[in-house]
Amino acid sequence: MTPGSRRPDRGGAPAVRRTVDAIWKLESARIIAALTRLVHDVGLAEELAQDALVAALEQWPAGIPDNPGAWLMAIAKRRAIDHIRRSRRLEEKHEQLAREQEQQQDPEQDDVLRLMFISCHPVLPMQERVALTLRLLGGLTAAEIARAFLVSEPQIARRIAVAKRTLAQEQVPFELPDGPELADRISSVLGVVYLIFNEGYSAAAGDDLLRPGLCQEALRLGRLLAELAPHEAEVHGLVALMEIQESRSAARTGPSGEPVQLHEQNRGRWDQLLIRRGFAALLRAREIGGTPGPYVLQAAIAVCHARARTAEDTDWAQIAALYEALSRLLPTPIVQLNKAVAVGMARGPEAGLALVDSLGTDPVLQNYHLLPSVRGDLLARLGRGREAKPEFERAAALTQNTAERAFLLRRAEEFAGGGDSGPTLGAAVEEFLARDELNAATIRSYAQTLRRLRLALGDRPLAAMTPEQVARVFETAWGSAAAKTWNRHRAAIRSFGAWAGLDDLAASLGRRAETRSPALPIDPARLDEIWKLPGILLRERTLWRLLHESGAAVTTVLSLNVEDLDLDDRRARVAGTWVSWRSGTAALLPELVAGRTRGPLFLTDRRPGPARTPQDGDLCPETGRSRLSYERAEYLFKRATATLDPAGDGYTLRRLKPRP
Repeated sequence: MTPGSRRPDRGGAPAVRRTVDAIWKLESARIIAALTRLVHDVGLAEELAQDALVAALEQWPAGIPDNPGAWLMAIAKRRAIDHIRRSRRLEEKHEQLAREQEQQQDPEQDDVLRLMFISCHPVLPMQERVALTLRLLGGLTAAEIARAFLVSEPQIARRIAVAKRTLAQEQVPFELPDGPELADRISSVLGVVYLIFNEGYSAAAGDDLLRPGLCQEALRLGRLLAELAPHEAEVHGLVALMEIQESRSAARTGPSGEPVQLHEQNRGRWDQLLIRRGFAALLRAREIGGTPGPYVLQAAIAVCHARARTAEDTDWAQIAALYEALSRLLPTPIVQLNKAVAVGMARGPEAGLALVDSLGTDPVLQNYHLLPSVRGDLLARLGRGREAKPEFERAAALTQNTAERAFLLRRAEEFAGGGDSGPTLGAAVEEFLARDELNAATIRSYAQTLRRLRLALGDRPLAAMTPEQVARVFETAWGSAAAKTWNRHRAAIRSFGAWAGLDDLAASLGRRAETRSPALPIDPARLDEIWKLPGILLRERTLWRLLHESGAAVTTVLSLNVEDLDLDDRRARVAGTWVSWRSGTAALLPELVAGRTRGPLFLTDRRPGPARTPQDGDLCPETGRSRLSYERAEYLFKRATATLDPAGDGYTLRRLKPRP
């Protein structure tokens, strides 16, 4: 026990637990950072910090220390020193500790900054960076992170575990980057913090538009980073951006949680303290000087909105000019879409619509609900309500957020009764797929094609569809796909068009010549590298191993259900054939199944939205998630192996078959 008087707790064990939890959230980042500097292993550092937490839970009921943070730090460092003494490098560590104690060249705030950099290291995928940052720097549990992002707790726990293992395997040093590397590393940290903020500011899925806890955590991390790196303009730019955006939170939703658009918000409900803090942060960024970066420019745009007393007072010409500068610096499709909105306000809806239409074939935006939402808004302002209605319906089908979907459907209803007649695309698709003569495999294949068409075009009247519209959807979705894939989707459209009496629906879609070459097995040396790839999820590792060890077709393996498995005999029966595997797969399958007793073996990451309801056989009754598709599995494998493939394209799953 550290010296100092102790206050007896009179509130009982629950009160102590609440006190410990509150102190842990405040102090955990500092403690883990200090321990990481000592043991050079972020995973071990967190375990040692957890030991100190357990000690507090055991000892604090007798009395809470006057300085709880210092008490936790002392206990944690004691655990670290005990570990070092047991290591084989006893003398080297003793000398290192002695030097650090004597020179005191690593202040604790530098340790926290190091921890921030290592948690957001580019060697980790973005999802793992976010989970690890919230765990180590936010002090959130896996369950709290899972609730915030609407995923399962085991999934978050796996991301954190894999991230720590990857950092250890890659021997990522616990040090501050310098030189040219510093800018890239700061950009990675800022990207993680802003992603956390955006998920709270405009939730991608779930029932609520906002998740205030994530916004507050991102703001806390941003403000902390600004204290630790006070001479980085982009850090202050991000803080300014988040402060001003958060200032509008109280006005962004109505009484029932429905979204309220910016121009309709009650500006009297905007938080003036946060706005002033945002202005001050942007001023600090400008005082640092240099060419404005993406976050400084976005903060300047937010300031333009905050300065306007009414929506009509907004300086849209200045905002459009700032988006023009931002699009040169960061020419992403999302920035271009935001620029189109600003141009539409500054120069009229025709100018904005022209920019939006130029983005219609961008693959990045093909599933982004705000593209049709913006287009619908511009069409409505032009008085073209009949065209705006299907755009809002399409946007509603694409979003996974319940509140936003209801809002978009209400907007679509504003244009009802515009003279449209006949069945809609959605109704026709449902009737087409419900025919008794179609088997399950055919329904699944047709549904993939028609779902994409429906998402891209919305539930517009069937008679209003044109071959040119269908061709644009195909070029965006499958323009770079293999000939066999293109032809399969083309055949589905031809069948649907013939059934619906629209024989020319595929008229603009030419059939592609199929030249299938044999899939040569991957070289054994490359296979070894694939098995050792860091940051690969359990689902992918199991699928790849099973394909390699069984030699079965990809479609066969993806059609496996949990109830098909015989884990003891290492085999499964599917579609009248046996699939067997060896020890590599056998070691992974129990963890993948994780207590499930039925449903697809390989599942998607998230539950399907209302517009993507799968067939009963492709839906897991225990998790609500659907079967992993061939296209998604192939994409993930290609992306993961692109750096190993001499051609740079990534390998196909068929090449995992064993050598004869």
